[in-house]
Amino acid sequence: MKPVNEMKMEFLSLPANVAFARVAVAAFASQLDFTLADLEEIKVAVSEAVGNAIIHGYGGATDKKVRLSAFLSREAIEIVVEDDGRGIEDVKKALEPAYSTDPGRLGLGFVFMQSFMDYLEVNSVPGQGTSVIMGKRLGAKAASAVPEQ
Repeated sequence: MKPVNEMKMEFLSLPANVAFARVAVAAFASQLDFTLADLEEIKVAVSEAVGNAIIHGYGGATDKKVRLSAFLSREAIEIVVEDDGRGIEDVKKALEPAYSTDPGRLGLGFVFMQSFMDYLEVNSVPGQGTSVIMGKRLGAKAASAVPEQ
């Protein structure tokens, strides 16, 4: 993906910043011709990624940093959410539906990210942090729903 625009921000791991991050990325993504439904899906995916960084990566500590980047091409957005927290011991296991290291959580964050975005990549090193890379293409679902002639 060759970006035509990009944005980067860093904010404290405060729960209030989940809403800030989702709105900021949605506003940035709206430069492309995404539908309102697409923008809502992007917002949910960003909320889940940032929430995971705060809750799981940092254990709810509010003095850590979350980094968020977004890159626009002419036909897609790519979003990167990074933390320097605990990391994930087994990424493959973490991507399974209903898996959570916290019994009080449903374990659906990655499921939402996978279902709402066109691709998801999770890179993590225990004790060093996690990077979530996800992207959405314009009209990807609509285009794939059109039968070939």
